[in-house]
This record gives sequence, C-alpha cells and structure tokens, in this order.
Amino acid sequence: MGRGDVAAALAASAPPALRPAGEWAGRIYFYLEGQIAVATPQEQGGMHVLSSTQHPSEVQHIIARVLGLADAQVTVEVRRMGGGFGGKETQASLFAAGAALAAAATGRQVKIRADRDDDMVLTGKRHEFETSYEVGFDDEGRIEAVSMELASRCGCSADLSQAINDRAMFHADNCYFYPAVKILSHRTKTHTVSATAFRGFGGPQGMIVAERMLDHIAHVLGKDPLSVRLANLYGPGRDLTPYAMQVSDNVAPQIIADLVASSDYTARRAAVAEWNARHRIIKKGIALTPVKFGISFTTTHLNQGGALVNIYTDGSILLNHGGTEMGQGLMIKVAQVVADVFAVPVAQVRISSTRTDKVPNTSATAASSGSDLNGMAAFNAAATIRARLVEFAAKHFGVAEAAVRFTPDGVVAGAERVSFARLCQLAYLARVSLSATGFYATPAIHYDRASHTGRPFYYFAYGAAVAEVALDTLTGEHKVLAVDILHDVGKSLNPAIDLGQIEGGFIQGMGWLTTEELVFDDQGRLLTHAPSTYKIPTASDRPARMKIELWAPGENAEPTIHRSKAVGEPPFMLANAVFCALTQAVAASVPGGGFPALDAPATPERILAAIAALRVGHG
Repeated sequence: MGRGDVAAALAASAPPALRPAGEWAGRIYFYLEGQIAVATPQEQGGMHVLSSTQHPSEVQHIIARVLGLADAQVTVEVRRMGGGFGGKETQASLFAAGAALAAAATGRQVKIRADRDDDMVLTGKRHEFETSYEVGFDDEGRIEAVSMELASRCGCSADLSQAINDRAMFHADNCYFYPAVKILSHRTKTHTVSATAFRGFGGPQGMIVAERMLDHIAHVLGKDPLSVRLANLYGPGRDLTPYAMQVSDNVAPQIIADLVASSDYTARRAAVAEWNARHRIIKKGIALTPVKFGISFTTTHLNQGGALVNIYTDGSILLNHGGTEMGQGLMIKVAQVVADVFAVPVAQVRISSTRTDKVPNTSATAASSGSDLNGMAAFNAAATIRARLVEFAAKHFGVAEAAVRFTPDGVVAGAERVSFARLCQLAYLARVSLSATGFYATPAIHYDRASHTGRPFYYFAYGAAVAEVALDTLTGEHKVLAVDILHDVGKSLNPAIDLGQIEGGFIQGMGWLTTEELVFDDQGRLLTHAPSTYKIPTASDRPARMKIELWAPGENAEPTIHRSKAVGEPPFMLANAVFCALTQAVAASVPGGGFPALDAPATPERILAAIAALRVGHG
C-alpha cells in the first residue's frame, strides 16, 4: 500500500532517515464470563443453541455444517455476554459446535463451559507484531517519506488475520499525512494458537508505530513531540490517506487544541522537565497523542444490519435486532432510538434476546459498528410503523398527516390528543399492521484490495489523551499519575455509557502496552495462562487523576443514527499516550543517551533493559 517515490524521498532526506524496529505484544481477553454454550435438540431434527457469542449467524452456519443441517434448522440465541472484546467473534463457534454435536449424538441437552485455564490456552489472542520503519523528514519534523513494514504472528490458521492486518495498514498513518509512503504487511504462519480479533482489530498495532515514529523524530530534533505531531496532521491539500481515502471530517486539530488548553499541557510539560532536572531516580514523562479510527467493517458486505419491532395493543414495544450485548450498552442505546421515534419512555420498550430466527443473516457485533448498524435498522423499522400510525391517525381524526405529532404526553392529531396505547388499539381495530422489519446498509463505502485504494470507512472517530507518568529507574516500575481525555462521539446516544466505554477502553489499552505479556515455549505452548502469570490492570493501576470529557462540538458529518459516532474501539488507542510518556521518562533517565528501544508491553524488565541499553550506547 502506498504512493510516491519513497526511495528517492528517503535518500534526499536531511537529517538522515531513521531506521528503528519494535515489538508489540499480543494479549488475552480475560472477559468475566468465559466461553460457554448450551445446545438443546428440537423437533424435526433441529437444534437450539444458547451461545456466548458476538456472531450468532456464524455460529449458526458452523453448527449447521457440523450436523449436516440447513441453516433454518439451527437457532442460535444470545441474551448477553459477560464480556467479549473480539474473543467471541469466531472463537465461540468451537464450543457451540461441540455442544451441538454432543446434543445431536445423545438426544440430550448438553452444556460446555471452558474453565479459565483452558479458555486462555485454547482461544485466539491479539496478533503480536514486529515492526520497522524508515522515515525521512525536514528540520521542522515534517515527514517527507515513510517506508514501514508490519509483520504479525497469525498462528496456525488464517482466522481473521487478513482483515486484521489490513486494518493495521489502514491505521499506520493515524492522524498524520505521509507525502510518499510504502506500507508492507507480512502475515506469518506460526506454531501457536490461531490469533484472532481483539478490540481495535489491528488498528492499535498500526497506530502505535506512527506514534513511536513521531516521538523518534522529535527526540532527534530536540523538539516537543506535540509540535512534531501538529506539523504532520492531515489538513487542506494534505488530506489523502495511503489508501487514497480523503480525510474530509478532520477534527483532530480542534480536539488537540482544546485538550492542550483544558489539560494545561504546556505548563505541565515544563514542570516535568524541571522535575527530571532535579531528580535522579524517579523520572517523569508526559505525552499527548491523538486518535483517528476508521469506522466500518473493511469487508464491505458485512456493513448491514436488521431489526424487528412489534407493538402491542397496550402500547408496549418489543424490539429485536441483530446486535449482541456484551456490556457495552448496545441494547439500551437501540431501545432509546426506538423509544424516541414514538416519544415514549424507554421502559416501554422491551428488548428481547438476539436470535437467528428473528433477524437472520446478521454481521458480528464488532468493528464498533453495533449502534450504527442496528440503531439505524431499528430506527427504520420503527419509522415504518410510525408512518402507518400517522397515516391512520390523519384519516381517523380527519386532519392532515403533518398535524399528527408524537409527544411524551401522547399523540396529538389536530385538536385531539390520545395516548400512544389508545392509538395502537384504534389502529389494530382498523387492521393496521403494528409490526415491521428494518434494514440498514452503510452507504458510500468500497475498497479494492488489488490496488489498495478506496473508501473502506464511512467516517472516522477522533480523540486525544494526555498522560503523565512517573518511573522508578531502579526497579522499572511506573505509575500513571494523571490522564486527561477529550473524545469525539458525535451527538452521543447515551453520554453515561460513552464515558464508561472511554474509561474502560483506555484502561484496557494501558494494560496491553504496559503489563499484559504473552510468553510461549519453543513448542508454541502458552506459559502465561493464569492470573498469577498474566497481569491485567487492577483498580490500583487506574490513574490517580482521570478526567474524561466528551468533545462538545462533536457531530458526525455523515447521517448516522442521530449523528452519533462509534465509541467501542477508538478509546483503546488513547492509551498510546501512556506508552509515549513512558518512552520519554526512559529517555530522561540517560540524558543524551538516544531514543529508547522500548517494546510493549513496557514491563519493568523491558524498561530496565531499555535503560541499560541507553547507558551502554552512551558509554
């Protein structure tokens, strides 16, 4: 993927081009509820399966193939999951199919639940990456050319590796314009369990390379990394990604400017420099990093969603859609959308479990697309019923359709006002259908894998974070002292849920970059498969001060549901600020020692190794 004469631009670069390498870890999900499925034989040879899965339709297809059944004979149901993070997109099929096979063989209900140890060993992981880049830039730090290579551990089978590595390439620019660029991806087959989806889906691995590269340039030039980031942001005349998509909704500069002011970044950076000059053992670092994350499945046909809305004569509403709930608040968001269409309390909308016999041929709840796809599908279904009710009310009360309004106090038709329940009763008596399906397909997206060009994303979600850390250079241990986050969710469907997703995503991203380490033996066996050896962030790892705000001017430029933006995955990469701040703290431990060769996760061992390497290089 790329454009321009990269070799010539690198050769002409002054200062000379930089050529470092890095490693970025995989990780385990550690969802609260592990993999689990219950299969129950049905009449006429059918099978019903309760599965903790993000992708009921895929589980349905696989069970049907295993049992030699038609898809219509298999019903997969999901009420909710105790966490997913991508680990139940494809991985749930193994356990569900096993339960279904045993149930078919015995004629009895069968339940399979993996214990934590087996779950961690058997299931896929985030793709580990080894990366390198060669970057040319001018004296102001503005990039002139980039050649980047990304190699990933895909494991013993392909699974979702093609799409994940594609997304890593798509996000290797983050918020920055590369005039001449070449991005090369190597997808390696290894003797380890097959790697799979994890929150961010390759985006974090590509994006952290861009941030490391900008930090490296700033270090060489002796500049504030923020000034180098600002110099390289997308802007007018510099708005084409390496895959030739125009960045037309670029709000990163405004978000960064607002965060610089609200976080008091400039004064705090000066205070960090003063601290480091006075203290030999405890070093501090502070970094501001932005996020630009593309929203849509990059496999275009997956960008579709369906919903079913039924209204009963008492005015109660039953909602079913193709999305799955894993703690991210999807169900309540979609219920709010439907309630808003009819101006009724959200408590009046009952959300049923996701079932393949209610809404067929669904896509996985992944790629941060759950609210976009299912919210619009549910809106379309509800709007269909509302249009029928408006037409009926206009005729029944003898008014124009424009005079019919749905309000929290009932339905107004000219001078008449009736309750929503009463209108539904009247419509039923007049034989008006109170049930509708809805469908939504994301428009305007396309991608040509042969030429690596197109518009794979409907829009971008933006955010920025400031992280301040303190590092003990004797032990390699660190503390995240303070975090300030400003994130664009468009016109939020539910601010409380969105704030929670931002906080959780940030902490999870912090774990990926600092504590969570996969260790395999030479036979490909996972050695870190228990809480004693695999360390996720705990309550004590949360920053002492954490300020999270939704960007007030946010509004999606594209006509998404109520102009909202996805919030599931983008906040994960806000944690890049922690890694960049740690890199600065390591560099401060050996003044003049060069740019640290720090890999992720930045465990105490790796931090001490990076400090030792700086000291050796410094003589």
